[in-house]
Amino acid sequence: MSTSTRSAGEGPGTQRLLGIYLNDHLAGATAGAELVRRMVQEHGDSVFGDDLRDLAAQISQDRRTLLRLMADLRFPVRRYKVYGAWLGEKLARAKPNGRLVRRSGLSVLAELEAMRSGVAGKALLWRSLLAASARDTRLDPARVEELLGRAERQIEVLDALHTRAGTALFGAERVSSGAA
Repeated sequence: MSTSTRSAGEGPGTQRLLGIYLNDHLAGATAGAELVRRMVQEHGDSVFGDDLRDLAAQISQDRRTLLRLMADLRFPVRRYKVYGAWLGEKLARAKPNGRLVRRSGLSVLAELEAMRSGVAGKALLWRSLLAASARDTRLDPARVEELLGRAERQIEVLDALHTRAGTALFGAERVSSGAA
């Protein structure tokens, strides 16, 4: 990379760290895309279906955007991180939920919480890149702001889904037990 595309104080060490950071977020994006895709398969016919399908499309698009950004910045994809995240998401499905064979209502809450954590991390990525865009002309601050705004809207949708799922799971129990 030429010195004209970055500030004088930014050296190869900083670029190496940025490559690691972007690869770590790509791994998280891979796990998140897999998780939301599975959630669509399992809950696509539920009241959550439309929101989950929309989130799945956006999260997949955000992952592709990150891949394009990494290519534009000439950072190689560390496939071992991507494959590790993919496998980790598959292994996380085996988490005990209080039932042997079927999924419990807790599963959707835990999945929504994991998705929200991932999207919050993605928002922090875009904030970091927005700050870096002041020094690195390869980053388009308007595009990064757009991605940050989309992540913040995704968080709002996930919060609303979580509230609905929690109310559906725990709200009915409270009413039937006579608790106020």
